[in-house]
Amino acid sequence: MASSKLIRADGVSKHFGTGHTQVRAVDGVSLKIGYGELVLIMGPSGSGKTTLLSMLGGLLRPTQGRIEVAGTEITVMKEAELPDVRARLVGFVFQSFNLMEALTVEENILFPAQLIPGGIAAARPRARELIERLNLRERRDSLPKTLSGGEKQRVAIARALINEPPLILADEPTGNLDSRTGQEVMMILFDITRDENRSVVLVTHDPRVEEIADRILWLEDGKLRDRKSEDHSWVRDPVCGMRIDEWTAVHTWERSDSKYVFCSARCKERFVEAPDQYVNA
Repeated sequence: MASSKLIRADGVSKHFGTGHTQVRAVDGVSLKIGYGELVLIMGPSGSGKTTLLSMLGGLLRPTQGRIEVAGTEITVMKEAELPDVRARLVGFVFQSFNLMEALTVEENILFPAQLIPGGIAAARPRARELIERLNLRERRDSLPKTLSGGEKQRVAIARALINEPPLILADEPTGNLDSRTGQEVMMILFDITRDENRSVVLVTHDPRVEEIADRILWLEDGKLRDRKSEDHSWVRDPVCGMRIDEWTAVHTWERSDSKYVFCSARCKERFVEAPDQYVNA
C-alpha cells in the first residue's frame, strides 16, 4: 500500500432538514484512503453509506468538513468546477448501471472521455483495451437492452475506467446480479486495485466481499469506525453452508429462541418453506 493518501476527509457531515426534523445522514466522519486500497464501507440500510460516497466523489456537497482527492480540496470548489474534477479523478459504478440506452457498448464506455483533453478520439485505444480486458469484444456494437446484468456492469466498470481516474467509487455494484456474476464483478474491481494501483471504495451489504478488501469500515447512524477482526461472529448459512458474518448479515430469520442467518434472500426463502429439513439435517 502506498504511503501517500488519495482521499483525506476531515470532520465531514451532511444534514438534511432543520430543527427537530433534521437528519444527520453523515455525522463528523474522518478517514484517509491510500493509493491502491480496496476499502469496503458496510452498515445497515439508511446509515449514510451512499451519502458519504456521493460526497467523496463530489456529487454532493457536505454541510461541514473538508474532502481532498489526489491533493485537490473539492469542498471549496465552485459547482461549475466539479465536473472537470470528477472526470479526471473519479470513476463511478452504480447498482443500476446507469447506461445510456441509445448508445452502444463502446459509445457508453467512451462517453466520459469527451470531458478530458483529447476527447473521444484520444480515448479509443483505451476503450479497445478495456473491451478486451473485460471480455466485451463480441458485444462492442450492442445496445444495453440486449446485455445481461453482468455485461452491463462490466460496461459500467469500463466506463468508470476510461479516463484512468485514481479513484473508483462503487455503490452496491453487485446488488442487481446473481451470486456468481456478482463474484466475477468483485474480482474485476479487486484486479483493478492491484494491477493499476487505483483505489476502490465500495459500498455493499455483501459480506463475501470482506475476503478481498484491504480494510473494512462500518457506518451506522452517520458515524464511522474501523472493523476489527474480533468484531466478526462467523456462522454458516443452514441452506448452502456459506460462511457469513452474523454481525453484518442482511438476511435473517428467528424461530423460538434460535436465529438463522442466510447469504441471500433465496436461501432464506428455501429455509422458511421447510425449516426442519435444514435444522435436522
